[in-house]
Amino acid sequence: MRGVMAAGAPETAAAGAATLAKGGNAVDAAVAAAFVSFMAEASIVHLGGSGVAQVFDPRSGQSVVYDFFSAMPGLGRTRPVDKMDFGPVVVDFGPTTQEFYLGRASMAVPGNIAGLCQMVQDFGRLPLPAILEPAILMARDGLPVNPFQANLYDLLNPLYIQTEGMRRIFAANGRIIRAGERLYFPDLAATLTALAEEGEAYARRGRLAQALLADQERNGGLLTAADLEQYEVRQVAPIRLAYREYEILLPPPCSSGGVLTAFTLKVLGALGTAGYPHGSAGHLCLLYEVMAATTRARPFWEQAMETLPPDEAVAYFLSDRFVQSYVEEVRVAMAAARRSPSAAEPPGPANTSHLSVIDEEGLAVSLTTTAGESAGYVVPGTGYIPNNILGEADLHPQGFHRRPAGQRISTMMTPAIVLQNRTIRLVVGSGGSIRIRSAILQTLNNVLDYGMPLEQAVNAPRVHLEGEVLHCEAGYDPQAVDELEARGYPVNRWDRRSLYFGGAHSVARTAGGQLEAAGDDRRGGAVAVA
Repeated sequence: MRGVMAAGAPETAAAGAATLAKGGNAVDAAVAAAFVSFMAEASIVHLGGSGVAQVFDPRSGQSVVYDFFSAMPGLGRTRPVDKMDFGPVVVDFGPTTQEFYLGRASMAVPGNIAGLCQMVQDFGRLPLPAILEPAILMARDGLPVNPFQANLYDLLNPLYIQTEGMRRIFAANGRIIRAGERLYFPDLAATLTALAEEGEAYARRGRLAQALLADQERNGGLLTAADLEQYEVRQVAPIRLAYREYEILLPPPCSSGGVLTAFTLKVLGALGTAGYPHGSAGHLCLLYEVMAATTRARPFWEQAMETLPPDEAVAYFLSDRFVQSYVEEVRVAMAAARRSPSAAEPPGPANTSHLSVIDEEGLAVSLTTTAGESAGYVVPGTGYIPNNILGEADLHPQGFHRRPAGQRISTMMTPAIVLQNRTIRLVVGSGGSIRIRSAILQTLNNVLDYGMPLEQAVNAPRVHLEGEVLHCEAGYDPQAVDELEARGYPVNRWDRRSLYFGGAHSVARTAGGQLEAAGDDRRGGAVAVA
């Protein structure tokens, strides 16, 4: 076996496995799969988005986090844009509606191409043309739309009919594309072919960059040539957290998700799960309390990030002295069977995808990407769909377009890696806004504390705390949920499984040394073996 992959679509996973089969390593496979995901999972991610990845190298025993998330545009701009292309689109989710802001001025500095190419340069074994071959073929030949993606296209219909370029792709027959119909991306094959030949410079200062900048300048965008030229892929060390006999590696800022997940795990690790059978009222109560503790602590994290350098902010927030008071609060609440208060959290972009891969040598990649909901247009002649990360109200609490140019935007993306005896044990991450943290927490809890097989751990029912209410996915024992409610915990019982609870596509090495993979069926999860 050359390796295993779990991802958000069969085509994504298959591209990774095919790359492993022709001699590529885990990084080659992850990058090949990511480029395919921008078409196979185009309801969630696009080429013009950004991401965060973590790569574990078994030769050194070290891991590196690649931060290629978006930054604010506008470097070198000497005069304001006369009229920004920026406006709301309303999506009807049934019980509620939500506004998304699209247009050229919703586009933050993209990082996907720069970050993925940097990973190949640092760790890849195959040349870039070989890695991009599956994506180029898919862009040329199209692909059939699966039911999961079709449902999302239908749900987010207004986002995909904003402009003629988007309608050519997603509504070519005068209506939104349906399951079984073939999805094509005009002009994208030529763009990917040129990228394969010219490398990352094609998107930084080459013809793709020139087309993107010309479109921004003509149509009320904010992106400048300096934004693309000066954008840096940050390579940083992960947060290393001891948890039982394991070491959990999590991304530092710009990932607030990694820091907050580390905090939750420190609280949970101090308390333990002994005496709480999985899925029992006690277990649900414990999950509620550690999640609630994190929501109460989050404002202190955000204040620390405003006043301290990032390393000092992380050290303060994860210090035993700071965490211990929250441990005691949870311990008291559990002993008294009395609910602790929770604080509301602003959600971030929910349109996020994740993939995980391990190869036969133990090289492992955890990779999460997003484009928000997309900016609602296609750069003419390129097939390139930009992000709308500047149009996500929850990422900009002080108001749109208020941050200084060049500043990195914070994200909840949390690609995680677990080691045991300095070797790879588990690779996990998720899509889903603030539900990223709860999905990762419960997958880790299921595997590391309850010893579940990976498939069961990933697809077991989940909970998520939103405000004061614990959302319980279908599949929990009704008596356990009844008991939780009797203790005074507000509960929302879901009658189905839902992508609301994340998509924790994961891979692992078992205690016996076997590689295994599990796709999260809430978000079209698929696995492939090479």
